[in-house]
Amino acid sequence: MSTHPLPPSKIPVWLGPLKIPIFRGLWATWLVANICMYTNDVAAAWMMTSLTTSATLIALVQTAANLPVLLLGLPTGALADILNRKHFLVFTQVWLATNATLLFLSAVFNLLDPIFLLVLTFINGVGLAMRWPVYAAIVPDLVPRDTLHLALGLNSIAMNASRIIGPLVAGLIIASVGTEFVFAFNMILSLAMIVIVLHWKNQSYISTLPGERFFGAMRVGAQYIRQSRPMRSILIRSFLFYMQSSSLLALLPVIAKSHFGGDANTFTLLLSCLGFGAIVIGSQLHYLREKFTPQQLVNYGIIFLAIGSAGVVLAPNLWYGAPMMVLSGMSWFSVGNSLSTASQLSLPNWIRARGMSFYQMSLMGGSALGAFVWGKLTNSTDVTTGVVASAIFGIIALFLIRKYRIYDHEAEDLSPVCPIERPHPSRDIDPNEGPVMISVEYHVHPEQADHFRKLMAKTRRSRLKQGVLSWSLFEDAEDAGKFLEYFVFDTWADYLRRFDRFTADDLLMQDERHRFHIDSSPPKLTRRIATHLKQ
Repeated sequence: MSTHPLPPSKIPVWLGPLKIPIFRGLWATWLVANICMYTNDVAAAWMMTSLTTSATLIALVQTAANLPVLLLGLPTGALADILNRKHFLVFTQVWLATNATLLFLSAVFNLLDPIFLLVLTFINGVGLAMRWPVYAAIVPDLVPRDTLHLALGLNSIAMNASRIIGPLVAGLIIASVGTEFVFAFNMILSLAMIVIVLHWKNQSYISTLPGERFFGAMRVGAQYIRQSRPMRSILIRSFLFYMQSSSLLALLPVIAKSHFGGDANTFTLLLSCLGFGAIVIGSQLHYLREKFTPQQLVNYGIIFLAIGSAGVVLAPNLWYGAPMMVLSGMSWFSVGNSLSTASQLSLPNWIRARGMSFYQMSLMGGSALGAFVWGKLTNSTDVTTGVVASAIFGIIALFLIRKYRIYDHEAEDLSPVCPIERPHPSRDIDPNEGPVMISVEYHVHPEQADHFRKLMAKTRRSRLKQGVLSWSLFEDAEDAGKFLEYFVFDTWADYLRRFDRFTADDLLMQDERHRFHIDSSPPKLTRRIATHLKQ
């Protein structure tokens, strides 16, 4: 993560990260990318209303867009961590441009039906599933840690500005020349994005070790999340929040057309009000974080989102519904930004794309499930019942998951350090040799043994997050207070990667372990590598 301070300027605090040229360039790229995404979503959702009257199929447009992230989030996150991030980002843009071309041609030649439109929306979602983790992994390396929440806020503002610009452009194109030309517009912007990304000078860390194996990288990513208590809390809250909030977006075409008796302009206005509310609260984010904790921003945001979304469908007309959409946008932004910032601060750089892919999976998975559930409920009842039910669900879920707290991780230092001595093997070891077993002997005062065991429980989680296959702690049956810790890596290269993954927090934990050790010499460290038997 960048540690360079922001250059002095008189621009507002919330715009501070834009003073960094590289972030400014990629932020502009992100804005254009999201304009493409929202023009596509609006066109697909509105075209579906012309192909079918089924609320379930209309809501499934959002499910089809989000489901690929749930299915492919971890593989794409692993690829973003082990491949060149610039090249991978270019590939995702080529994918999206190709899909936009298919959508345009299919619409022009009247080849679209509800199922084919859902398929192409799903394919577009695959491209978004690949793009999001790599971009999320890049941002924390571009700005100082203490302004990361501002940078993420600007990214959210870009997304919500595109939520206004995209629908406005899409609505104008639909009204003037037809829905198919929205896909053409999206195709042109996607191609332009490829050129922009190609001009980005990526200065990524280049390791001398061979790249991680694909399946091994996925295993380590899943293992890290399983052992990270902060990330588990964030993922649970994210899934439930986006399941709640999905009702408003998924059913917005129905709300505009059936509830308010409107047309494409009504739909665009409601979506723009949602984005406008997010931009307003985004400009005040810095001041909000000074007054409220991340936990409070999440809780209050969920409550006000429930009020706002229910207010939209209970409003007697559009004049009352539009302000409720603004309130919903403000609430959505405060929760989404707080969860996203907390997840970024809970992840070191080497695992960030995989970790953020899990966050994206929880986000999109909740959205996809919510769109399906609220769509089915609306199909059986009406749109008011579906949206109000989602609001009630959000309040109940907030109570049930109150123990899963969102903490402020500014005190957690995940900066890479390497205080441990690198190995000097007696022979040349192939990086793919393994497994590799590491053992550490501790001699602890018997009266301190229970405290030492508690510390080693934390150590186990730390070792597993670094990628070990297994970990155990043994106590000498004949010598009280003598402990042997051992952990196993898959290959010699995986073990050597540990030196790049050792953080300042790991160093503090190592110092704690050594304070329990009562011998005059340090704990004995032994490295062993599996040998092949000859028949």
